[in-house]
Amino acid sequence: GQKRAIRINIRGVIHSNMFDLLIKNGNVIDGSGKKRFISDIGIKDEKISFIGDSTGKESKEIINANGLIVSPGFIDTHTHHDGVLLNNPQHASSLRQGVTTEILGQDGLSYSPLSSENYKIQRKYLGGILGMPPDNLDMSTISAFRSNYHKKVSINTAYPVSHGALRLETVGFHDKPLRGKELERAKSLLKEGLEQGSVGLATGMSYHPNAWSDTEELIQLCEVVREKNGVYITHLRDVNVERGFAGGGIPEALEIGRRSGVRVHFSHTRTSAENAGQVSQVLELIDKAKDEGIDCTLELYPYPTGSSFLLSNLPSWAHEGGPDEILARLNDKNSRSKIIESFESNKKRKMDQILLSYLPNSPELEGMTVSQLSEIRGISMGNLICDILVEQDLQVGFWQIPPQSISTWRQISKDAMKFLSRPDYMIGSDSIRLGNVPHPRAYGTFPRFIGRLRRQFNQIISLEQMIQRICNNPAKTFNLTGRGSIKEGYFADIVIFDEEKIIDTATYDDSKQFPVGIPHVIVNGKFAVKNEKCTGIFAGHAIP
Repeated sequence: GQKRAIRINIRGVIHSNMFDLLIKNGNVIDGSGKKRFISDIGIKDEKISFIGDSTGKESKEIINANGLIVSPGFIDTHTHHDGVLLNNPQHASSLRQGVTTEILGQDGLSYSPLSSENYKIQRKYLGGILGMPPDNLDMSTISAFRSNYHKKVSINTAYPVSHGALRLETVGFHDKPLRGKELERAKSLLKEGLEQGSVGLATGMSYHPNAWSDTEELIQLCEVVREKNGVYITHLRDVNVERGFAGGGIPEALEIGRRSGVRVHFSHTRTSAENAGQVSQVLELIDKAKDEGIDCTLELYPYPTGSSFLLSNLPSWAHEGGPDEILARLNDKNSRSKIIESFESNKKRKMDQILLSYLPNSPELEGMTVSQLSEIRGISMGNLICDILVEQDLQVGFWQIPPQSISTWRQISKDAMKFLSRPDYMIGSDSIRLGNVPHPRAYGTFPRFIGRLRRQFNQIISLEQMIQRICNNPAKTFNLTGRGSIKEGYFADIVIFDEEKIIDTATYDDSKQFPVGIPHVIVNGKFAVKNEKCTGIFAGHAIP
């Protein structure tokens, strides 16, 4: 009897040491920046339990990664998938790129913390960038927000508290200063959110109600973020610039960091057709501030133009009161004429460079430019924008047409690689995955950097350094515990790819195309992509 008991016990130990998955013979790039090494990786439950020679060890499943790179899962530091993930949790566009974690809530454009009534207002207002998730979800706390994604979607999600939601919940959709009791309530909601797992505070100072703030308000909020070791994520102010320190932009963000002590993370800091080749000039103020001791990190995507929602192009006063009042103004002759006048006087808007990418009520018009459609209808571009917003119930997405000059485009790509070669940079796709012709960054950002641009500009940054920027930098910046590296005890978020074949195939004219050269993606120890096919397993965690 005694011998039998021991035998059962020994069998139990053997069984517990069996891996769920064993990746053999891979070229491991572990995320630290150091050189690759050939090794096996054993995964048990959700974590990496073994790195080394697995000879004699058993596994339920084995993948031979001979000749392939095995790296930590890619972390996308800037996406607008808060709504679309809830409608399509499979999320193939990001998964197939090797993305295993996304930072939601970007530009302060998200849903929490919001009451049920305010969630419905925000849902409608942001429909052109985030899509239309179910209207009955609980977004009242950060815990509730996170529970809508935890083990219900294919990727991990992290969330900075939305500045727009804080304003909507405290002073409503109104151009009011956030002061006194209302500021104290916003700080309390922010503190509660940080305690419930938020990674910081995100704002976008081109958007409303965020742009109705001033520098002092943001300093007050960021003091709370600093106390909880969170990060302040900023899309820089270019609306109501008189309310920002030194006219907004980079100086305002640095002043917020200087006076609150918060860590500052700059969204999509890159060059464009207007300043191609001027990498050092773009970063001059930030580098001076870093020498002062202000903690700054940055992100970018590898394309020459961006994407947004058309509603954001309206003048600041037109957003007062939220979606229903905006629609009333668009239908009012006097208000509409003032809106059109603001378009025509603001040369930065470049209406003739806008391509309509998301028109849920008229998908047959997606892919047309504003100038093309206004010509067909025989009306001005300003009138066309107002009409389209009314017809689509404000849900309109667009992207900007890329430059015609290949030389300019190539220089912007080279600049992107130079930015990424810096130790303070990472990648944020800024993806908006809506409509039939989304911006190609939704499908191609990571393989474009790792494949196309790395090979095109192969002296600027090594693959090992690139993986460090993509995986380890975001994990440190956003305090993502046990992520961003291949280490024993870390979560098994892993990408297996072919460094020679990996490349983006999404283009501006044919954007919904998956990359090639990424056969396997593992999220929390489970195959999310296997042999270039999504598995339908939703193992993503709400982290950290």
